[in-house]
Amino acid sequence: MSLSESSLRFVLKPLVFLLCLVPFGLLAWGVIEGDLGANPLERVTDVTGEWGLRFLLITLAVTPLRRMSGWAWLQRFRRMLGLFAFFYVSLHFLTWIWLDQELLWANMVADIVKRPFVTVGFLAWLLLVPLAVTSTRGMMRRLGRRWKSLHQAVYVVATLGVLHYLWLVKADLLEPVIYGGILVGLLAARWQPRPLLRRRRVETPPGTESGPA
Repeated sequence: MSLSESSLRFVLKPLVFLLCLVPFGLLAWGVIEGDLGANPLERVTDVTGEWGLRFLLITLAVTPLRRMSGWAWLQRFRRMLGLFAFFYVSLHFLTWIWLDQELLWANMVADIVKRPFVTVGFLAWLLLVPLAVTSTRGMMRRLGRRWKSLHQAVYVVATLGVLHYLWLVKADLLEPVIYGGILVGLLAARWQPRPLLRRRRVETPPGTESGPA
């Protein structure tokens, strides 16, 4: 399946962009209407965090899907999806420092040090920042081979995100375990064992000597 450049640029990319904004739009509408349940802060925190993790996994799924389907155009959406992952994770982080911690830096530092799920969540966001900053084509050219090595950190970020979610929940572990299973599957799909190189034995006919001709 191949798509023209005009179809990608003027149809699919705007459509995917709008679809990625749907969770944010629904959340914003809930804030405007006051329809976020009994605990609005918890609702905003949960929605932004879950969608940040989902977009991370969707971004990681692009390359395996491209390999299996042969649809090279899927790779064109990876940068957009990765930036939306950063967008939702940053909203999740902003909700914590602004609405939950009320910009009290001493409390934030104490929370990061004392609670492991906050520690790994904060570390995941820190690792995402350089990935978002260097996502442009200009930075790709400047960094060269180092760009690819740097962006391998997205797998560490996704792992930390799953751990953050797993350590956060207290009762129902099903959803974070599902996300963890998806991540393991994506990591397994990325790993491709190299074929073993087998040397062929050269049989020397009787009565002849082996050596350069």
